[in-house]
Amino acid sequence: MCRFVLYLGPSIHIATLVTEPRHSLIHQSYHAKEREEPLNGDGFGVGWYADGVNDPAVFRDVTPAWNNANLLEVVRVTTSQCVLAHVRAASPGLPVTQLNCHPFAADGLLFVHNGYVAGFPELVRPLRAGLSDEVWRSVRGSTDSEHVFALLRDRLDAGARHDLSALAGAMRAAIIEVERLRRDAGISTSSMLNLALTDGTRAVVSRYVSEADDEPNSLYVHAGRRYVCHDGVCQMVDPDCAEGAVIVASEPLSGDQGWDRVPRNHLVLIDNGVVRLEAV
Repeated sequence: MCRFVLYLGPSIHIATLVTEPRHSLIHQSYHAKEREEPLNGDGFGVGWYADGVNDPAVFRDVTPAWNNANLLEVVRVTTSQCVLAHVRAASPGLPVTQLNCHPFAADGLLFVHNGYVAGFPELVRPLRAGLSDEVWRSVRGSTDSEHVFALLRDRLDAGARHDLSALAGAMRAAIIEVERLRRDAGISTSSMLNLALTDGTRAVVSRYVSEADDEPNSLYVHAGRRYVCHDGVCQMVDPDCAEGAVIVASEPLSGDQGWDRVPRNHLVLIDNGVVRLEAV
């Protein structure tokens, strides 16, 4: 599966999400609590937007997050208003290479995926056949996740990329197309599609599973004025604040109140610190 965290809000050190909380993303890389296998050691990635720069920076590696000294140094000194970080547990049959590590970045967007596309080896050819030539050529790795990102980008009108409704519409369209291909191929296994997409200002995150009898992967949202850590104790300040900081994470990072589980088959829409939930 995998674990990820998305942050939008006042500028913070990336360490506030990745290393400092009691159940930080690095902690989830070796001791995830809400998946059967606690290890997510098949690489990691951190993406962030610098002030005044539209294209995000990405740092990825195939080493386990808990054993990468460079990661600790980068997150200690780097600040951003938008961070998307991921620790990977590779799907069976997909190689552990840097190209397959998340986040994926293109067109000013960052994207991660927790889960899998059911029957992906049978779906990859028809999925790629439906892509535009430009997006098809941009796919570098072999993961189902990067192919979903490519599909999503093809469903996103270039003139509306910084509109929240367009981001949400593209994510819905990508999920619908993946599900259509799965059904057409006669695959009854559920796809798990917890997807996160941001342009650095806004974000859309899904918690989705195909079949009604299956439980989607865990996902939580936490909002308030700002998220702070002091001596390893982390909390959201003023959690009732209507606008400010928003964290969406596979698992709560800290033990403070206000981590709300996202309903199954819903989208989390974030803009200017305001959170809205919509059905997929």
